[in-house]
Amino acid sequence: MTMDVMVEWDQSEPTAGAIARVSAVANGETLERPTREIVTLYGTPTPESLALALAAAVEIRKASQSPLTTGEFDVITGEGAVGGAAFHDRRTGEIIKRELSIPLTVLRETAAELLAEGGHGIRRLLAGLLMPDWPEGTRRALTLQMAPAGAPARTSDTLAMLREADAENFADPE
Repeated sequence: MTMDVMVEWDQSEPTAGAIARVSAVANGETLERPTREIVTLYGTPTPESLALALAAAVEIRKASQSPLTTGEFDVITGEGAVGGAAFHDRRTGEIIKRELSIPLTVLRETAAELLAEGGHGIRRLLAGLLMPDWPEGTRRALTLQMAPAGAPARTSDTLAMLREADAENFADPE
């Protein structure tokens, strides 16, 4: 099972030092499928800010310990990822809500690993978002799949998925 991520670019300036927002939304097709993460980059994104936002998506999924989590988190310069999450407890049937905070040091470590092992794919995805020839008024967004956060403690599987997504997203159409 993979983690679906849509990366979009909001060209407006962020508020309160936010460089990105990571939202987890429920899949409308079925409750059996996990949520999709939407990473929204603010301002002028860089490979480092994209890697930090992707690291936040991975670390939030790990911290929430549930593939059916929904919530919104801001990635803030100097703070890390902060926000709230809600998930359905299958044992009790209750909706559990909790505030989460992922420290900036953890995000930087994961982002550094993403850049070290999958930097080419991150740069290609970012280049696709920043291409000047998007039709006017089009929402700039690309999707990729990453290994689920419950996978190995570090990001090696995630990086392999980034490489595969890079090949799929940027292959020449036949």
